[in-house]
Amino acid sequence: MGFGYVLRLPGTSGAKQPQRRSHGGHDRATGGVALRRAGGPVRSIAAVTDRYGTDVLADNPHQRRKVRAVETAVEMGMVLEDVTSGFVGAVVRVEYGRMDLEDRHGRRRGFPVGPGYLLDGKPVILTPPRKAAPVAPTRTASGSVAVQGVRARTAIGGRIYVEGRHDAELVEQVWGDDLRIEGVVVEYLGGVDDLPALVAEFAPGPGRRLGVLVDHLVTGSKESRIADAVRSGPHGEDALVVGHPFVDIWQAVKPARVGLTAWPTIPRSIEWKHGICQALGWPHADQADIARAWQRIRSRVRDWNDLESALIGRVEELIDFVTAPGQ
Repeated sequence: MGFGYVLRLPGTSGAKQPQRRSHGGHDRATGGVALRRAGGPVRSIAAVTDRYGTDVLADNPHQRRKVRAVETAVEMGMVLEDVTSGFVGAVVRVEYGRMDLEDRHGRRRGFPVGPGYLLDGKPVILTPPRKAAPVAPTRTASGSVAVQGVRARTAIGGRIYVEGRHDAELVEQVWGDDLRIEGVVVEYLGGVDDLPALVAEFAPGPGRRLGVLVDHLVTGSKESRIADAVRSGPHGEDALVVGHPFVDIWQAVKPARVGLTAWPTIPRSIEWKHGICQALGWPHADQADIARAWQRIRSRVRDWNDLESALIGRVEELIDFVTAPGQ
């Protein structure tokens, strides 16, 4: 015959409760249900568990700590979820405080960089991309090995003169770093007609060589006759006059840099630079337009690879001449 037990909840009176049949016991210290055998001592049942725990108010969901959003620099390829819209996509563009996300179907949407996103399920506050530390160039624009931390050398006695303002600007742009390390000063020569007087005034000699780059130096031209006179003069041994074959220094820039397959042939009746601007569809009404056109062309020159070899060789020859050992 089984024993009858009276179910009594902790903290209740001893009033009689509906009976159930069971065996074993459960310690009141565990907070479980205590059973009293009718007419006998109180026993507990270990097998009985209270799914609500000892205190149903111990875990208040309204008092749980919220996960704090972490500032994170946005990166290309980062997969984000916009909390407001639920849109999920990879970062494919970041610009001016905005970004584009592309989902797995190829759809793109723009969003502001800032708070309101999930990254790997965690809230983040997006910040602009980190700027990478600038990498020091290993080569100069002329192709020479870049030397870092070297101050410009005190100017040597030798000089290089370049005919034409645009020519001088291009030489400085591409070879400027090399020339400063070598201590070579580049001067502007207004025109080849001024060359004889310049040579006489400069008086080249040992340790004081003079190099000159002349526009459109072709056999039989006025420029070639003046250059021959300098070579055969009293300072000819320490003066070198070279030139490029181009009608203008603009032609020394590879035409592909301005979207051409070749520089167009301009009739002699049209001023060459004006004709080039016209062919390119650029303004050419006055000298200011021509100056802007040249700046536009020069801005396309990244390094010596964008120049024709006929110019590169002549400039390198002049630098070697004025910086030769003993000079």
